Amino acid sequence: MKNTLNVLLGKLRMKQLQLLIALDHQKSLHKAAGLMSMTQSAASKALQELESMFEAPLFERSKSGMIPNQLGHCVIRHARLVATDLTALCQDVAEIRSGRGGRLAIGAIMGAIPQCVIPAVNRLHAGHPNLSIEVVEDTSARMLAQLDDGRLDLMIGRAAVAADPSKYQYRPLADEPLSVVVGYGHPPLPRKEVKLGDLADHRWVMYPSHMPLHALLEREMDLAGLTMPDNPISTASTFVTVALLQSRADLVSLLPTAIAEMFIRQKMLRAVPVKLKSPSQTFGVVTRKGGVLSPPAERFVELLRQHMKMRDEPDMQKPKPKRAPATKRKAA
Repeated sequence: MKNTLNVLLGKLRMKQLQLLIALDHQKSLHKAAGLMSMTQSAASKALQELESMFEAPLFERSKSGMIPNQLGHCVIRHARLVATDLTALCQDVAEIRSGRGGRLAIGAIMGAIPQCVIPAVNRLHAGHPNLSIEVVEDTSARMLAQLDDGRLDLMIGRAAVAADPSKYQYRPLADEPLSVVVGYGHPPLPRKEVKLGDLADHRWVMYPSHMPLHALLEREMDLAGLTMPDNPISTASTFVTVALLQSRADLVSLLPTAIAEMFIRQKMLRAVPVKLKSPSQTFGVVTRKGGVLSPPAERFVELLRQHMKMRDEPDMQKPKPKRAPATKRKAA
């Protein structure tokens, strides 16, 4: 490993890594060379030098072009990471020199945004008005890929969905309770507590099968002695879910409670009083293990933890309002 590292540090050039990325896109040495403004012979020589450094081929030649093998995929993934980090470095330097501050890219699952991410972003922006902040909302699985590629500095989600969770540092923040919801135009619900079986005449709007919340609903249905509906409407979009629920009274869905409450306050949704049996899932701050966070990212994590600590303080620790002094009764 030490010898390989010394070879890479001594011989590896950024142009070679860019060629790998171009080859992964183009599947053709001729096209990749053209994209890099290189001759095909120069590109071929650069690839040979790379494969010599790793003492193994990185691509397989096939009818569909040059396809990276297992080692090639590994090297390309890290090449993208290096390229992304260098791009971010150049952007940060340019923004700092221009007086605009730096850049922070945050990924977050849907349920963490209203009561966790937004308050911390607002406080960070107030203290660093020249900082450029990007917030990406997506599933944990897709954001982990963006974290690997360096497109995100950190994410608020779950590392457990990764093929290898040990690659990441995970610091838990809070639970993500869920609510069953219908559109605001839904007729009033007749009882205080509703069972999932009582919603049999409703059509479900649910998450795609690869998402954890789909598995949770499947488990709830199983615990209730029900089977999953055969004709659901599947979407990972909160906007689509809410728009569908508003459009028809016979639709029902499962949403993170923090998201549901936001739309309930705006009289767009109604909560269905269903008691779910599954424990709430936990989310937290996920970063690349061994990576170093930028000062804005460190400050954001600090603000997150401060906000969540304040939010979770028991009511008994908050100052109680003073009672007005009792008025004396006038003598008759």
